[in-house]
Amino acid sequence: MTILIPHFDDAIIVREADAETLGWTSLTTRLLADSSDTGGAISVMRTTMGEGTEGARPHTHSKSAELFYILDGELQVLAGEHVITVGKGDLVVVPPDMPHAFATTPGQSADFLIAIAPGLDRFDYFRLVERLNRGEATLQELLASQELYDNHFLDSPAWRAARA
Repeated sequence: MTILIPHFDDAIIVREADAETLGWTSLTTRLLADSSDTGGAISVMRTTMGEGTEGARPHTHSKSAELFYILDGELQVLAGEHVITVGKGDLVVVPPDMPHAFATTPGQSADFLIAIAPGLDRFDYFRLVERLNRGEATLQELLASQELYDNHFLDSPAWRAARA
């Protein structure tokens, strides 16, 4: 097994005012640092979701783990076959190939960090989702991008039951 050691030459500082922000009223994502910024070490986003908001549908990543750190509010998170509720100060790390999804719990909003490690250039994936939501891209384009962005959609009976 080869271990890749990420390399970048300087500290990465992203001011909130400078972060690209995508989304709409009930869900916004601030793109903080992508893999190309961190020498492949990590990709980091901050997501804010209003009450009753579905975040990511069930999916897996084969090349990276995904970390969720809850800054405020409450989320329901699918981790494998388990749906758990996490709140302020809680951390969830989902290993590669584990089905996962997230949404706010009923009556709650959420503000949380998402980190993907090792990093993958994923910001263009979020831009594609933004274009899809505005009607400027198609679902077929999103589905065709699954391998490129290591974002593989799947069905989860556990998630469907928890969100019904």
